[in-house]
Amino acid sequence: MSTPTPKPTPRPSSVPRPQAAQPVSGTTVDHDAEVARAVTHGRADEAGTVYVITADGEREVGQYPDASGEEAVEYFAKKYVELLEHAAHLRNRLSAGAPGREVTTAATALRESLAEANVVGDLKGLAATLDTLLSDAKATESKQAARAEAAKLEAAQKREEIVVEAETLAGKDPEKIQWKVSGARLRELFAAWKDMQRSGPRLPRAVDQELWGRFSQARNTFERKRKDFFAELDKHNSEGKRIKEKIVAEAESLSSSTDFRTVSQKYKDLMTQWKRAPRASRKDDDALWARFRAAQDVFFAARDAENAALDEEYKGNLEVKEALLTKAQALLPITDPTAAKRELRAIQDEWEDAGKVPRADVSRMENGLREVERALADAEDAAWKRSNPETKARTSGALSQLDESIAELEAALEAAKAGGDEKSVAEAQAALDARRAWRDQLAQTAAELD
Repeated sequence: MSTPTPKPTPRPSSVPRPQAAQPVSGTTVDHDAEVARAVTHGRADEAGTVYVITADGEREVGQYPDASGEEAVEYFAKKYVELLEHAAHLRNRLSAGAPGREVTTAATALRESLAEANVVGDLKGLAATLDTLLSDAKATESKQAARAEAAKLEAAQKREEIVVEAETLAGKDPEKIQWKVSGARLRELFAAWKDMQRSGPRLPRAVDQELWGRFSQARNTFERKRKDFFAELDKHNSEGKRIKEKIVAEAESLSSSTDFRTVSQKYKDLMTQWKRAPRASRKDDDALWARFRAAQDVFFAARDAENAALDEEYKGNLEVKEALLTKAQALLPITDPTAAKRELRAIQDEWEDAGKVPRADVSRMENGLREVERALADAEDAAWKRSNPETKARTSGALSQLDESIAELEAALEAAKAGGDEKSVAEAQAALDARRAWRDQLAQTAAELD
């Protein structure tokens, strides 16, 4: 380039001895130190032309107008340091994980420009630095390509897993699918798919289309099954609602009846029909069930109230029968069957005249009187059989059976006491007393036979 008249420049003999550039560290470049080293690889002649000194000789790089020879050489040395800093920047980018292909392209262009670069500096050293950078960049590019390929395979595998899970969900029997849970899972899979498309590696077009086709088909199949299932469920629920509305209507019509025995059985039948009927929708089913239970509650509350009133009315009868039962049990053990039969018959007549007792006491009272009646029957039978040669053997067997029965009743009494149920204790005690009296009667008969 044309320049103004140059200032005097140093003689060649005054140019410093060339110094090798320091290797690029891959982090920063000491600009001033590198400029100082670079100027040792150049000179300026008396005409102000600047040359770079290389192993193959000198090469003219240009002029710097209105400057001394030192300033001109320094100007072109700074241009060299800019190249050195560019190389350092590329090294930093590579170390930071930049694509190896990009660094290779930039480093190659920089390496090729050195032959004609209008700079002063250690071009051989910079070329070696760039050669090392190119080798590392190409190795990184190869590793990155391998990782990218592995990432594609992994991404394809993950999408395959998504597709298989979606196909599994869609392939289930509609009667066994948990629609809410499975539907939510399918939406999660779709969200995962979109996230992979957005942030994951791009798959080959053919692979992507094949996997998406399967995934889309699975989603469509699931949605079709869901619609069909709920359409059929709506039909099923409508039939259940119709049947249960009929059941509820009948239950409500019976709620005011006072025919407690007959209607109680009808309510049991209606409950059986309810259990066999198809389900309505949850909302309808709950509402209909509430009406059904309300009708039952009205009826059974009325029945319980009447029973409670009757039980209260029968308490006086219970007191009479309690006294009669005590009188009957006083006949035990029976020593004179004829006299005992006469007294028991009078007690039985009064028993019938006394009337009903509260339901909770019916079993206890009737069983108590039956025990005395059985004892009388056994005493009569024993008296009739006294002359029978086989009586002793039979009496002995009966005593043995009674002993076993008494042992069982004693155990039952202890269990009732442990349970704290006074009613059960009373019943067990009455049964045990009657059985012991019976046993005493047979024992006496056996003694008389001896």
